[in-house]
Amino acid sequence: MSDKVAVIVAGSWGTALCQVLADNGHKVMVWTRSQEQADEINTMHTNSKYLPGSTLHPGIVATTNIEEAMKDAQLCLVVAPSSAMRQVAKQMKPFVSDAMTVIHATKGFEIETLERMSQVLHAELQCREDQIAVLSGPSHAEEVVMKRPTTVVVASTSEETADKAQVVFMNDAYFRVYTNRDVVGVELAGALKNIIALGAGLSDGLGYGDNAKAALVTRGLAEIARLGVEMGADVLTFAGLAGVGDLVVTSTSKHSRNWRAGYMIGQGKALAEVLENMGMVVEGIRTTKAACQLAKQYQVQMPIADVLYHVLFEGMAPKTGVELLMGRVRKNEQEDVAQTKWI
Repeated sequence: MSDKVAVIVAGSWGTALCQVLADNGHKVMVWTRSQEQADEINTMHTNSKYLPGSTLHPGIVATTNIEEAMKDAQLCLVVAPSSAMRQVAKQMKPFVSDAMTVIHATKGFEIETLERMSQVLHAELQCREDQIAVLSGPSHAEEVVMKRPTTVVVASTSEETADKAQVVFMNDAYFRVYTNRDVVGVELAGALKNIIALGAGLSDGLGYGDNAKAALVTRGLAEIARLGVEMGADVLTFAGLAGVGDLVVTSTSKHSRNWRAGYMIGQGKALAEVLENMGMVVEGIRTTKAACQLAKQYQVQMPIADVLYHVLFEGMAPKTGVELLMGRVRKNEQEDVAQTKWI
């Protein structure tokens, strides 16, 4: 079996995972649309736009030819933005074999269809569901590329596929991987936590302190779990790496794009200005739209997501949103979750 791994899209997270794979002894070829970026990776062993100051493994090879990237690869890692996943999958389709394992590490929904990324890949690649896995968990690219200890989870409907992904990515030095069978829960947790991270950044931008942020993160996890359980996820997943683990790291770190975007909004900057300043995709903004639609579809209360929607897209003042959340009708914490489904 070839030990070549194809990585599709050389953003910050894709590049960091290239580093893990190369450190693990695999032949890594990453696809990018930019010839300039490919030349930089191949000659300078850097990706300065996405991971400034980091030196990449010299064995990582970049190409602008997706066929070349995927040829002879037994495993393909896809890290395209959620908005581009379907188009990227269309380009991949001619080169996906029945023996290839496809792993994605994208945290978001397709807004137009409300589909999870594994659903988009399954539809467009026309491959078996058990060929697909998802990698998620608390993992800043900036820390992974520096080889700081990181632990993630891979999920697949196939135990064999999850185990294969675990072996490919895991090493004893700095990257530990657990497996999980709950694809729905892992994908939902990874996508929805970005909304709460936006809220946490907004709270910090308003200067509300640790009490407010702790409450927001805790109640945000309740919202995520409520929707997840209604959509068929295992509630235990939300207590794991893809759930509370990723939620904590994304809501508290300045590495987080979602936290930074929320912080700027809390300081009074307009959404358009924030997006221009970020220069990279902020998945939580798109995911807020999807979450509110899913909440209506599944008849689940998601007050934090709802308030953020009004702040982001309807001009509500952030402080007004906070007042609405604080002034909600009295609740019992235990009655506020669907007990029968959780048990």
